[in-house]
Amino acid sequence: MNLKPSNASSGQTKARGLRRQGFRRTAIGLVVPILILLVWQWIGQSAAMAGLVPTPVQVARAWYVWIFGKPGMGLNPYQGTWLANVQYSSWRVLQGFLLAMLFGIPLGLSIGWSRLISQMLDPLIQGLRPIPITAWLPFSIALFGIRDMGSIFLIFLGGFYAIVVNTTQGARDVDRNLVRAALMMGARPAHMLHRVVLPAAMPSIFTGLRIGLGISWTAVIVSEMVAVKSGLGYVLWDAYYVGRMDIVLADMVSIGLMGFVSDRLIVWIEHHVLAWRMLQNH
Repeated sequence: MNLKPSNASSGQTKARGLRRQGFRRTAIGLVVPILILLVWQWIGQSAAMAGLVPTPVQVARAWYVWIFGKPGMGLNPYQGTWLANVQYSSWRVLQGFLLAMLFGIPLGLSIGWSRLISQMLDPLIQGLRPIPITAWLPFSIALFGIRDMGSIFLIFLGGFYAIVVNTTQGARDVDRNLVRAALMMGARPAHMLHRVVLPAAMPSIFTGLRIGLGISWTAVIVSEMVAVKSGLGYVLWDAYYVGRMDIVLADMVSIGLMGFVSDRLIVWIEHHVLAWRMLQNH
């Protein structure tokens, strides 16, 4: 008599175990946010903070109207305009971040792999990298004016340095045994970058992408406060100017949410691209 469980039953058991683990991770991850909300609600209801710090309930109400309200009703700019502003900011981040990837990854691979290119370009990049995004604002406005391109330029700078630095480090840390093995098998130096160095540097590249994407969201908010007249950054500054702190906090939560979602997207792509590495580690 065969007492071994069937493949179907073992698969179901494994699926139930994975669901329990997922539920446990979600529950643990919600503990601290719930505690923060409770403390925030308590502080917001205190007499000392009355009118200064909106409670989570007040922020949620304002956020709901901002998302689901009918635009144009009562000339309220914070009614039904959330999705449009999220789209403006997301599109700018996407454009600037893609440009940062387009230039940052090849340049980082070249600097990390070639001593000559490193000597030529690395000092320049390391010299420009400490300049904060806010310092580039006057230059951006003078060059591009109050237009989207100025915001995209600042987003590009924000993501570029994180990507190029992490890619450079990944290319420099390539196992030399892999290089020797490839040369022994007849690989030409011209093919070494994209067939050996690039795959080996991918973990560092994705680290740079995640850091760069986070900085890109910071850059878009800074740029929209000054360089353009739409998006989450513009709403943040405008709401502060008119004293709508509930919208300010709802905007901050929106920015964090969009940053989190985009980061999870990068992680999902990383898991699929680097599936070979995860199998290798197990």
